[in-house]
Amino acid sequence: MAGRPLVFIYLILGLAGLVLTWSQNLAYLGPAAGPGGLIDFLRATVVNPGARSIAFDILILGWAVSIWMVVEGRRRRMKAVWLYPLLGWAVALAFAVPLFLAARELALRTPPEIEGRPGLADGVGLGFLSALVLVLLGLGIRAAGLI
Repeated sequence: MAGRPLVFIYLILGLAGLVLTWSQNLAYLGPAAGPGGLIDFLRATVVNPGARSIAFDILILGWAVSIWMVVEGRRRRMKAVWLYPLLGWAVALAFAVPLFLAARELALRTPPEIEGRPGLADGVGLGFLSALVLVLLGLGIRAAGLI
Protein backbone atom coordinates (compact mmCIF):
# COMPACT_ATOMS: atom_id res chain seq x y z
CA MET A 1 0.00 0.00 0.00
CA ALA A 2 2.80 2.42 0.80
CA GLY A 3 4.02 2.52 -2.83
CA ARG A 4 0.72 3.45 -4.45
CA PRO A 5 1.21 7.23 -4.18
CA LEU A 6 4.65 6.85 -5.77
CA VAL A 7 3.21 4.81 -8.67
CA PHE A 8 0.57 7.52 -9.17
CA ILE A 9 3.21 10.28 -9.12
CA TYR A 10 5.33 8.43 -11.69
CA LEU A 11 2.30 7.95 -13.96
CA ILE A 12 1.42 11.65 -13.71
CA LEU A 13 5.02 12.57 -14.58
CA GLY A 14 4.94 10.17 -17.53
CA LEU A 15 1.72 11.70 -18.82
CA ALA A 16 3.20 15.20 -18.43
CA GLY A 17 6.32 14.06 -20.28
CA LEU A 18 4.23 12.66 -23.11
CA VAL A 19 2.00 15.72 -23.48
CA LEU A 20 4.74 18.33 -23.13
CA THR A 21 7.21 16.68 -25.51
CA TRP A 22 4.70 15.69 -28.17
CA SER A 23 2.90 19.02 -28.16
CA GLN A 24 6.24 20.51 -29.21
CA ASN A 25 7.17 17.69 -31.58
CA LEU A 26 3.87 18.08 -33.41
CA ALA A 27 4.27 21.85 -33.52
CA TYR A 28 7.75 21.45 -35.01
CA LEU A 29 6.98 18.55 -37.34
CA GLY A 30 3.48 19.70 -38.31
CA PRO A 31 2.20 20.59 -41.78
CA ALA A 32 4.51 23.62 -42.05
CA ALA A 33 7.63 21.52 -41.43
CA GLY A 34 8.20 20.55 -45.05
CA PRO A 35 9.66 17.33 -46.48
CA GLY A 36 12.83 17.28 -44.32
CA GLY A 37 10.94 17.51 -41.02
CA LEU A 38 12.81 14.88 -39.01
CA ILE A 39 16.20 15.79 -40.50
CA ASP A 40 15.54 19.47 -39.75
CA PHE A 41 14.51 18.49 -36.23
CA LEU A 42 17.78 16.63 -35.67
CA ARG A 43 19.81 19.50 -37.18
CA ALA A 44 18.11 21.90 -34.77
CA THR A 45 19.56 19.95 -31.85
CA VAL A 46 23.09 21.04 -32.84
CA VAL A 47 22.61 24.62 -34.03
CA ASN A 48 24.35 26.25 -31.08
CA PRO A 49 26.25 25.31 -27.92
CA GLY A 50 23.11 25.45 -25.75
CA ALA A 51 21.18 23.08 -28.02
CA ARG A 52 24.18 20.74 -28.24
CA SER A 53 24.59 20.73 -24.46
CA ILE A 54 20.99 19.65 -23.96
CA ALA A 55 21.21 17.11 -26.81
CA PHE A 56 24.42 15.58 -25.42
CA ASP A 57 22.91 15.51 -21.93
CA ILE A 58 19.76 13.73 -23.12
CA LEU A 59 21.66 11.27 -25.34
CA ILE A 60 24.07 10.18 -22.61
CA LEU A 61 21.43 10.14 -19.88
CA GLY A 62 19.03 8.24 -22.15
CA TRP A 63 21.75 5.74 -23.00
CA ALA A 64 22.61 5.10 -19.34
CA VAL A 65 18.95 4.91 -18.29
CA SER A 66 18.15 2.50 -21.15
CA ILE A 67 20.90 0.15 -20.01
CA TRP A 68 19.69 0.43 -16.40
CA MET A 69 16.05 -0.20 -17.37
CA VAL A 70 16.94 -3.45 -19.17
CA VAL A 71 19.25 -4.70 -16.41
CA GLU A 72 16.92 -3.69 -13.57
CA GLY A 73 13.86 -4.94 -15.44
CA ARG A 74 15.44 -8.34 -15.92
CA ARG A 75 16.57 -8.41 -12.29
CA ARG A 76 13.00 -7.67 -11.17
CA ARG A 77 11.58 -10.13 -13.73
CA MET A 78 9.44 -7.39 -15.28
CA LYS A 79 7.43 -8.21 -18.38
CA ALA A 80 8.18 -6.53 -21.73
CA VAL A 81 11.25 -4.76 -20.35
CA TRP A 82 12.41 -3.69 -23.83
CA LEU A 83 9.22 -1.73 -24.31
CA TYR A 84 10.50 1.01 -22.01
CA PRO A 85 13.76 1.87 -23.83
CA LEU A 86 11.95 1.58 -27.17
CA LEU A 87 9.26 3.97 -25.99
CA GLY A 88 11.95 6.24 -24.62
CA TRP A 89 13.76 6.60 -27.93
CA ALA A 90 10.67 6.46 -30.19
CA VAL A 91 8.24 8.53 -28.13
CA ALA A 92 9.99 10.37 -25.28
CA LEU A 93 12.33 9.50 -22.43
CA ALA A 94 10.26 11.87 -20.28
CA PHE A 95 7.34 9.49 -20.86
CA ALA A 96 9.04 6.08 -20.77
CA VAL A 97 11.26 6.54 -17.72
CA PRO A 98 8.43 7.46 -15.31
CA LEU A 99 6.36 4.64 -16.83
CA PHE A 100 9.22 2.22 -16.13
CA LEU A 101 9.58 3.57 -12.59
CA ALA A 102 5.87 2.98 -11.94
CA ALA A 103 6.11 -0.60 -13.26
CA ARG A 104 9.29 -1.16 -11.23
CA GLU A 105 7.59 0.13 -8.10
CA LEU A 106 4.85 -2.44 -8.61
CA ALA A 107 7.45 -5.16 -9.27
CA LEU A 108 9.23 -4.30 -6.01
CA ARG A 109 6.14 -5.39 -4.09
CA THR A 110 6.60 -9.00 -5.14
CA PRO A 111 9.72 -10.56 -3.67
CA PRO A 112 11.72 -12.25 -6.42
CA GLU A 113 12.24 -15.97 -5.99
CA ILE A 114 15.48 -15.79 -7.94
CA GLU A 115 16.82 -12.63 -9.49
CA GLY A 116 16.84 -12.59 -13.27
CA ARG A 117 19.67 -11.33 -15.43
CA PRO A 118 20.00 -9.94 -18.93
CA GLY A 119 20.51 -12.46 -21.73
CA LEU A 120 22.30 -12.48 -25.08
CA ALA A 121 19.41 -10.74 -26.86
CA ASP A 122 19.56 -7.95 -24.28
CA GLY A 123 23.28 -7.51 -24.94
CA VAL A 124 22.70 -7.39 -28.70
CA GLY A 125 19.86 -4.90 -28.30
CA LEU A 126 21.92 -2.69 -26.01
CA GLY A 127 24.79 -2.93 -28.49
CA PHE A 128 22.57 -1.61 -31.30
CA LEU A 129 21.25 1.14 -29.02
CA SER A 130 24.81 2.05 -28.07
CA ALA A 131 25.84 2.22 -31.73
CA LEU A 132 22.92 4.53 -32.52
CA VAL A 133 23.71 6.83 -29.62
CA LEU A 134 27.39 6.92 -30.56
CA VAL A 135 26.50 7.91 -34.12
CA LEU A 136 24.23 10.70 -32.86
CA LEU A 137 26.89 11.87 -30.40
CA GLY A 138 29.48 11.81 -33.17
CA LEU A 139 27.29 13.95 -35.42
CA GLY A 140 26.71 16.39 -32.59
CA ILE A 141 30.40 16.55 -31.70
CA ARG A 142 31.24 17.11 -35.38
CA ALA A 143 28.65 19.90 -35.59
CA ALA A 144 30.22 21.47 -32.49
CA GLY A 145 33.61 21.49 -34.23
CA LEU A 146 35.14 19.36 -31.52
CA ILE A 147 36.48 16.85 -34.10
